[in-house]
Amino acid sequence: MANKSVKVAITGAAGQIGYALLFRIASGQMFGAGTDVHLSLLELEPALPALKGVVMEL
Repeated sequence: MANKSVKVAITGAAGQIGYALLFRIASGQMFGAGTDVHLSLLELEPALPALKGVVMEL
């Protein structure tokens, strides 16, 4: 059986809620461990350095 695949866009990804949500999605808690997840992380320009840090943590 082929793996399920989902595309997810998160706005405010460097914020507190986006940060907490990202790790739940990436760990498989939200869509299941066998699901391929394609993340699009959206953030305002002033917060891009913080978003780069989040990406490194993922």
